[in-house]
Amino acid sequence: QVQLIESGGGLVHPGGSLNLSCVASGTIIYIWDMGWFRQAPGKQRELVARIVRKTDDANYSDSVRGRFTMTRDVAKNTVYLQMNNLEIEDTALYYCTANFFSTTHWGQGTQVPVSS
Repeated sequence: QVQLIESGGGLVHPGGSLNLSCVASGTIIYIWDMGWFRQAPGKQRELVARIVRKTDDANYSDSVRGRFTMTRDVAKNTVYLQMNNLEIEDTALYYCTANFFSTTHWGQGTQVPVSS
C-alpha cells in the first residue's frame, strides 16, 4: 500500500523559508509523477510543483516559480519542496502526491501558515 507522509510545515514570517519533505512507502517514487499541491482556506486546490517520473524535470506554477524548488532523492524515497521568500498568500495546507495515469495517492498534508 502506497503511503505518503509530509513534514516540515509550521509558522513562518513573510520572507522566510521552509523545506517540506514527503517520504513514500510501499512504492518507488521514481516511477511516479510526484507533485506538491496546496489548498488555502476558501480557495481551490492548486498544483504548485511537479517532477515527471523517470526524469529530473520539475515544473512550477506561476505563483511560486523562482521561489520554490522541488527535488527528489531516490535513495531516500523522498521528495522535497524548498520554499523561499514566503508570502502571506502562500499560507495553505500542502499535500504531496504520487500520480501514475489514473491513479493518484495523497498524503495527509502539512500546514504552512505565513504570518507576521
